[in-house]
Amino acid sequence: MTETTLSHPDNREPTAFTQEELGWLPWLEPFPADQLTERHWAGLVEASRAKSPYFLLLARDPDVLQARTKADKDIFYNTSNGLPRAERELAATATSRSNGCIFCASVHSRFATHYSKRTADVQRLLDEGVEVDIDSRWNAIINASVALTETPLTFGGEHIKGLREAGLEELEIVDVINGAAFFNWANRLMLSLGEPVPSAKAQPG
Repeated sequence: MTETTLSHPDNREPTAFTQEELGWLPWLEPFPADQLTERHWAGLVEASRAKSPYFLLLARDPDVLQARTKADKDIFYNTSNGLPRAERELAATATSRSNGCIFCASVHSRFATHYSKRTADVQRLLDEGVEVDIDSRWNAIINASVALTETPLTFGGEHIKGLREAGLEELEIVDVINGAAFFNWANRLMLSLGEPVPSAKAQPG
């Protein structure tokens, strides 16, 4: 089957990092919603995601999509132990800021703000970049996330030490690593499949 390559010549991609809600347009044709099978619905995990062009595009490989979504949910939503949700979202935001993924940074910075109530600090990360100096705990999370993002093999003992000195326990450190690692991959996927738009009309969800 030949997939259609989409072009969006009229789109004016946002160039600044923001906490505002953005949309996203795919460069390949999403899977037709009216052709979803039971296997595709299982891959989507949540039926509401069938309204998203991003998830419909990923639904072309439903088994991988299901594994991806379950990993995402466990890393960011399973907060009964380990890092608070706000700081998991901080790791995702720092990773997205480092990778230049404006769309992902917008989504996860809003979550970081919502759960931390630290709007100004989150915005500073977006505005000033990953070298921002906020406080010892957030700095350690940002630094570790960026190290894992830029060159994973350089992430090591010094970053673990920094997280411990900032007060993070073992399970919290694992959550920082998981959040950053997942979005280091997810950013690249989103950046290679489409482009952001300056509105919420194509929000992946």
